[in-house]
Parts: sequence; C-alpha cells; structure tokens
Amino acid sequence: MPDVGRRHGEPHRDKSSVESPCQLSAAPRPSHVSLGVERVVFAPIGYRAASHRSSVYNQHLYRSTPHAHQRVSTVNASRLTMPFMFLTSRQIHWVSAFLATIISAALSSTPGLAADELRPNILWIMSEDNSKHYLRHFDRHGAVAPNIEALAQHGVTFDRAFSCAPVCSVARTTLITSCYAPRIGTQFHRRSKMATMSNGVKMFPAYLRAAGYYTTNNSKEDYNAQKSGDVWNESSRNASWKNRPSDATPFFHVLTSTLSHESSLHFNATAMEQPTVTEPASVQLQPYFPDTKIFRYTRARYHDRIMAIDQVVGKVVAELQKAGELENTFIFYFGDHGGVLPRSKGYAYESGLHVPLVVRVPDKHKDMVDRKLASRTKGFVEFVDFGPTVLSLAGVDPPDGIDGDAFLGKDIDVAEVDARNEAFGYADRFDEKYDLVRTLRQGNFKYIRNFEPFLPDGLQNNYRYKMLAFEQWRQLHEAGELNEIQSQFFQKKPVEALYDLDFDPHEVHNLAGDPQYAEQRNAMRQRLTDRLKSMPDLSFIPEAVLFSEAMPNPVAFGQSNKSAIAGLIDTVNLALLPFAEAESKLKDALESDDPWTRYWAVVACSSFGKQASSLLPLVEKRLVDLEPLVVMRAVEFVAITSEEDPRPSLYRSFQRATNEPEALRMLNTAVLLNDFCDGRLPIDVEQIDFLFKPKPRSELIRRIDYLAR
Repeated sequence: MPDVGRRHGEPHRDKSSVESPCQLSAAPRPSHVSLGVERVVFAPIGYRAASHRSSVYNQHLYRSTPHAHQRVSTVNASRLTMPFMFLTSRQIHWVSAFLATIISAALSSTPGLAADELRPNILWIMSEDNSKHYLRHFDRHGAVAPNIEALAQHGVTFDRAFSCAPVCSVARTTLITSCYAPRIGTQFHRRSKMATMSNGVKMFPAYLRAAGYYTTNNSKEDYNAQKSGDVWNESSRNASWKNRPSDATPFFHVLTSTLSHESSLHFNATAMEQPTVTEPASVQLQPYFPDTKIFRYTRARYHDRIMAIDQVVGKVVAELQKAGELENTFIFYFGDHGGVLPRSKGYAYESGLHVPLVVRVPDKHKDMVDRKLASRTKGFVEFVDFGPTVLSLAGVDPPDGIDGDAFLGKDIDVAEVDARNEAFGYADRFDEKYDLVRTLRQGNFKYIRNFEPFLPDGLQNNYRYKMLAFEQWRQLHEAGELNEIQSQFFQKKPVEALYDLDFDPHEVHNLAGDPQYAEQRNAMRQRLTDRLKSMPDLSFIPEAVLFSEAMPNPVAFGQSNKSAIAGLIDTVNLALLPFAEAESKLKDALESDDPWTRYWAVVACSSFGKQASSLLPLVEKRLVDLEPLVVMRAVEFVAITSEEDPRPSLYRSFQRATNEPEALRMLNTAVLLNDFCDGRLPIDVEQIDFLFKPKPRSELIRRIDYLAR
C-alpha cells in the first residue's frame, strides 16, 4: 500500500522536505490548446469521451460529462489579464464588464446565430435549508407557495432533485464546481483548509463570464474550494443583474434568501407566544418526531418562512417583468439542501438531500426545452448537474474533469433525462460533529452505508441544539418518553440500511436484513462501493492527513492513492460480513503495518459491537498504537464492548495531536464517551491538553465548551 500520511507514529511531514503522495504520481492534467476561436482539450486519463449517459452510463463507476454538440466557443480570458495589472479593482470590474459586452456582441453577431435564441439570461433563486417536503407543490402537507407554483405553470418541475450533501458549504461547493465533494476534497463543513481546484477546472460561472455573460452573486458563497478571480463580475450584497454594462449583455445571477435558514427556528419559549400564520394544529409531523406543542409550533413557523420565500420569488419575477427581461430569462428556484427541522440538515436522509426544483422557461427560449409547460419529470438530477445545465442553456461547452450532466438545453435528450434514476449522497464532518455516511438512491429504493454506525445521529452538535425542538427531543429520550421510531435518532445506527420510499418515505423501516430484499440490497451495496473506489472517495483518508498532504491538489492525491483507498474501503466493509466470516480477516487487518488499515479495522470491529468482543485483546494493543488516531478508534471499541475505562489512552492522544482536524476527530470520540456510555465515562476537560493553541471560536472550542458545561 502506498504511504498515505503518517505511518508508525511519525509526525505530519513537512511537504518542503518530503515528497507527498501527490508529488509522487499526480494524475495527468487537461491541456488546452487554442486554435483560432476553437478550443482543443486533451482529457486526462479516467475521463470518458463524448457520449450520452443513456447509452454508457451504467458502464462507468462515477459520472463524467458528455460533451455537447456544436456550441458557441468560450474565450480564453487569461489573455485579457495583462492590461489589468496596474488598474484598481473598481477599474478592473468596469473594464471586464466592457469586454464582456464586446464579446457578447461579437458572439451574437456570428452568422446564423440570433442573440435572442442563443443568449438567454439565467437566474437562480436559492432558499436556504429547505427540502421539498415543506412546499405544497411537492408534498401535500407543505406550505402554499403561489409564486413558486406560478413558475412551475410556465416551466418544468423536477420531482427528483438532490443536493448531494445535506449542509451548506459542501452542497454549495458541489453546485459551483459541478464535482462530487469527496472526490475533490471539499466534503467537510466547515473546511479546515481550502481545497485547490484541479488544474484545468474552474467554478462554472467563469466559463459564462469568458463567453460574455455578466455574472453576479448575491451574496452567500460558502465555498470549500479556492475561487479564481474570474468567477464573478460581482459577488456581494449589492450584486445585481441590473448593474450589467448594457441591456444587450446576457446575465447569470444567483440570489440566496436567508429567510428559511435554520437560525429562523432558534427562537425561545417567549417567542412561542407570538402566533404563526400557519395553524400549528394543522401541520403534519414526521413520524420520528414526538407530537408536542414545541414541534408543532416549530413546523408551523417554518411553513411561514417558506411563504416568505415565496414572496421573494414573486418580487424577483416582478422586477424581471418590469425590466422586460422575464421572457428572456430562465428562472431556477431550488433549496440549497434539506432542512431544517431536526434530522434533516446535516443528515443524509431524504429530508436532508431531496430538494425542490422548478425551472421557469421563458417564451423567447421555449425551443431550448423539449417539454410542455407545466410538465413534471421524475428523472433524477443532482447538484453536479446544475452547472453543466446553465452552460448548456448559454451555449457554452462544459469543461472536462467535472462530474455532472446537463438536463436542459437544445441538445439534451429529454428521454435520457427522464430515464436517469440514480443519486449519490454524502455526509462527513458537520461543524464539530464527525460521521461518515454515503447514500445511493435508485428509483424509489434508498441505500445508506453508515461507516461509523456506533455514532448516533443525535451526537451533540452545538448549533443544532440551539433549536428548542432538538433540545426537547433529547430531553424526552433521556426521560424514556419516546416510542421506538422516535428513539432511533439517539441509538446506534445500522451498518447499512435499505428503504422502500414508496411505502416508507421517512426512512424508518430498515429492509437491509429482510431476505426478500437481499438481492436489491446487495446490488446497491456493490454499486455504491464501486462508485466510492472509482472516484476515489478521499474521506477514507482521515481529514488530518488530507489537511497536511492533499489540499494543494486533492484530485491528484486521490488518483495517486486510488488503490490504497480501495483497500481501506475493503477493510471497513468487513463489517458487512457475518462476524464469523470477518473475524480472521479483522485479526490480520488489526496487525497490519499500515496505520490506516488498522484504523478502519478497529472501526469495523466497533461496528460489530459486542459481537466482536473476542477481538478485545487485539484491539487493546492498539491503545498504545504509534498512530494516535488508531488509539482513538481503539478507545471507542473498548468503551462499546467492555466495562474497562479507556479514557487515559484518549487523554494521552490529545497531547499527540498535531493539527486541529486531528484533535477535533478525537473530541468527537470524547463526546461519544461522555454522552452515550450510560454515564460511565464522563470527560474531564482539565485533562484535554493540546500541543498547539486552538483558534478562537473554532470547532475545537465548541467541543470543549460543550464538555465543560
């Protein structure tokens, strides 16, 4: 196995003196050769040639982008940067806008290309933190939203749209890069270090801007990857499509509304005296919630927030109408991920991933969408697809090296889009809370692989528990007043789960152990495993190592360690076997020379729980492992399977942590011991000692503050 990160207790290596895996065998990078106005792209190994997903999709383990047919070529913006060297930022802004106008006019005057046919405006309206379940247009128990419904009447409703990640920064980075976050190193919320974009790939608005579009964002970015300077003409609270240099300049504008953000539900008991527009008695609570006054008020209040979002949509439409741009503008309305009541935002259930999506089709560009107005499709679309779709509508070629496929545009096969039936989801660190989860949905079956099932969903996350509903839910659990379904949130999760969403839309009845569904489970298990290995999924290397080794080029790091990552996935997947079959393989893995094989072997043991008690002597040897993160994993196993006290080993490990992600990972274990071991193993914060000073207001401080309460 290649040397990935530290081995045998070595400190994190200085990249200036020791070659990293990224430097040893980086993946080939795309080369762009400009020939006149055309662009020739030599794709790196691993990216397929042009073809539609309908014919070859199932032959490939993760999605690549099919090239479109003849389109307007992009412009090499790098050639325009030299004159900007001595200009102020404000001057650069206006010169860029002027050049965009010239480029737009040149493209519009191309023989045979009419500007109003190939240069539509595109506008995104994103509401924060809401899944499709809170709008009547998608769910009969949702809020009334007449303006959003009016968009749908003049466009297309996508009933199966997915955010890939259930939290802001990861979902938004997936959107803006058109890449799956675990492949490019942007899967952690909040980021410990910015990931560098793979060479040859930019955030997609940069391609629009190079092609003459005026690109603006108002105003949330929250990206986990480094943004190049050519992505937005303006990104601020003042950014607007109205600021474009001329009416002839096409625009791409993003508006994010915070009115539905999670913080809107951080009210106190006094605030509950204020009545809601939605009657609390009228709302339909999810079956995993206790039926209490607080939960009913919380859901009713959130319906009111959705109605406020609808007013925002109406205002945007009115402004476009007044400016004469409504019938020249594609309007996308969607949620940036699921939420925001408990067990949604941050969790890879449908409540966290399944988002509303409506696209209004303008009269001047009906020919670009081969669908009837007011139609609906059940074809699956994911956030990686949104960027390629905008490029398709703008007539701009997508770059090589992204994961998404367009679902609207002149060259898009509607039947192929309608046939798409697979969505990939991921959840990793969510603020200070770690939990590695991967999901695959095919049709109405949902498969979830919980790689750390001994970590309950209800593990403390400070920001979540600011919500009264979260806090009351935990109090009722501790008082023993919840039924079996309502208690699941605070219990060990299954190693794998399979849900039939036709009959179980809330994912509370696990079919993974039902022999009747064994074939479906095994097929989806294998498909997900193949996709993780093919990417490869960087989360099987601890964040502490990625922080030190991978961020200068996460994609190259992943490719150079692809076989090692596949081996680690095989190790942790021993937890999917009957224990009698896995036991001897786990023994070998626990004695491996590779620290991360030992790490995942202990995780697999903990996944078995007390079934694996026979391995306790072997795992106890790992309490003095040279790799402190392996020690941390051994502490978890000892706490789960025995009455022994492993806290001294954890306290010693804190003193060996060399960066914040490593220490934060250890504190996740500390909270598990403190809160979910029947009170046996409370954590003494006085014994938490790091070699470095944590950053103020960091996730580390959040964890320590919680443990010290």
